[in-house]
Amino acid sequence: MHGSSPAAWTAVLLALVGVLIGGIGLIPEPNWIVFTIGCVLAGISGIVGKVMAAAGLGVGGQQH
Repeated sequence: MHGSSPAAWTAVLLALVGVLIGGIGLIPEPNWIVFTIGCVLAGISGIVGKVMAAAGLGVGGQQH
């Protein structure tokens, strides 16, 4: 199945956690350090997904 791999799930979950942390950092008054941490985590999620896919945890690397 398209995108149903440990690499894809990890990347999506990291991105969601990053957006959540970034959003929490803006409530009720902007805390720019927490917001930046969330943005960095969301940005790193794509890199983590690519690295995991290259390590064989992507769609093409799974053994069925």
